[in-house]
Amino acid sequence: MIERLLLLLCFLSLRQQVRAATTSRSMAVTTLPGFHGRLPFHLETGYVEVDEKNGAELFYYFVEAEAGGENAPFLLWLTGGGPVSFVIEPYNGTLPRLEINPYSWTKVANILFVDSPVGAGFSFSRTPEGYNVGEVSTSLQLHELLTKWLTDHPKFLANPLYIGGDSYAAKIVPLIAQKISEGIEAGRSPLLNLMMILGHCQAQDYENPANLLCAQALGTYNNLLSEVMRAHILYDNCVFSSARPGSVTDEPGVVVAGRKVLREEEAGIEMGKNKRLKNPPVRPPLDCINYGHYLSYFWANDERTRDALGIKDGTVDEWVRCHDGYLPYTMDFRSSVKYHRNVTANATGAGVQRRPRRGDSAPGDAGVGEVARLPRRRRLEGVASPWPVCRIHSDIL
Repeated sequence: MIERLLLLLCFLSLRQQVRAATTSRSMAVTTLPGFHGRLPFHLETGYVEVDEKNGAELFYYFVEAEAGGENAPFLLWLTGGGPVSFVIEPYNGTLPRLEINPYSWTKVANILFVDSPVGAGFSFSRTPEGYNVGEVSTSLQLHELLTKWLTDHPKFLANPLYIGGDSYAAKIVPLIAQKISEGIEAGRSPLLNLMMILGHCQAQDYENPANLLCAQALGTYNNLLSEVMRAHILYDNCVFSSARPGSVTDEPGVVVAGRKVLREEEAGIEMGKNKRLKNPPVRPPLDCINYGHYLSYFWANDERTRDALGIKDGTVDEWVRCHDGYLPYTMDFRSSVKYHRNVTANATGAGVQRRPRRGDSAPGDAGVGEVARLPRRRRLEGVASPWPVCRIHSDIL
């Protein structure tokens, strides 16, 4: 009887190992279309299965810190705006030419970028049900992805772990951190070295309609803001370039500043036989900072790019930067305050650093960023370093 039990346990263990091997897939990327020569940094791409029942897999890009070392931070970074692919941040260039960003965080930090939730970027599900996700389920899936990824890459387990997100994505960061914290408290393997969560959260704007003076001041403020880009305040306002179903674009062949508008035929982009792009984004002016976002749509849909990144055939017909509004996504919780409180009240030693943003406060709530620090203010006073002076060229931010 004991022998049969041991045999069964061995079988189940072997089955689990085989199953784990089939739920993740990764490859090293040494060259990218549009970049001359080999990449001067280590780039890995791959998939991690986060919903076995529906076959949902999240696609990731991992860039190893150029500085390296066991003390280099490890950052899980989530891009804002709901279902948005990470290509917003890391590419500092335009199709067909890619350029190295000399100010990239990856100079000193290991960064794991994820196309999340399911349906964003190159992440996919084998069944329609797998796309029915929300804030809670996406947070749990990202926690599962991080745990599986670090299990497969144990050399990064000891590195200080940071969870970060900007804009909307920062809302779910505290829940992911709470799940990690719970695992640490329970002693679950692998033990993650959680140090801090960072967020630049976009939450609900709130103003008191009874305060006339405040309303007038906010009106003036909003009028001024209408002339600039909130995400890039040093630049003039221009088109927020996202591919959406039914977007109207300019006629092909129009010349802007001596350069033709890119179309898949004109740019020589290899989309495959009898395949046409369905949702090209609105073309912003050539001098608009979002022009790179516009070009990323064509770059990511080029078959040479897909081959280089190891995209699975038949999974994502067309890459779009933002799926605003037409993928199912449930808003499960209105506020992340309680998750901030849970994480900061936990005695794991994890700190919280968050840069408050106008509009973070909701009716009846203290600011989300401030609440996160209140329970352990004394312990955290020594965590945050003084604010450095940030510049773009000669302009101070």
